Amino acid sequence: MILDEIEDFAAALPPMRAIAGLDLGTKTIGVALSDRLLTVATPLETIKRKKFTEDAQRLQAILSAREIGGIVLGLPRNMDGSEGPRCQSTRAFARNFAQLWDGPLTFWDERLSTVAAERALLEADTSRKKRAELIDHVAASYILQGALDRLRHLRG
Repeated sequence: MILDEIEDFAAALPPMRAIAGLDLGTKTIGVALSDRLLTVATPLETIKRKKFTEDAQRLQAILSAREIGGIVLGLPRNMDGSEGPRCQSTRAFARNFAQLWDGPLTFWDERLSTVAAERALLEADTSRKKRAELIDHVAASYILQGALDRLRHLRG
């Protein structure tokens, strides 16, 4: 079930279940998870993309093992807020994945999440090679944390 509004996503979430944040790239999928209280996002892993079926199976394994209640997908809008080909690709992935998984999915504007993740890794004095390995799931945690902060604000 794809919900465009974060308020609808919040209403559809099962209680006391963590949510996942995904940073969909053309070559990788960054994965981050929240705690069950929906307060903090933690980077988990980066999936090397293969075919949709294989990517979906890996994601389903993570969602099942961690009892995930919802998914936040980073939506890579252009800086002017418009949606280009990467947004269309993300929305297509969501439509395909929603046929395989019955939990709620929503989108979160991911503009600058990779920039913020890169800056954090630079500040942590991470080597270039290590940054390349970590960037996607760290970016996913920035995406997820933004959504978690908004959800917390909605709950008052």
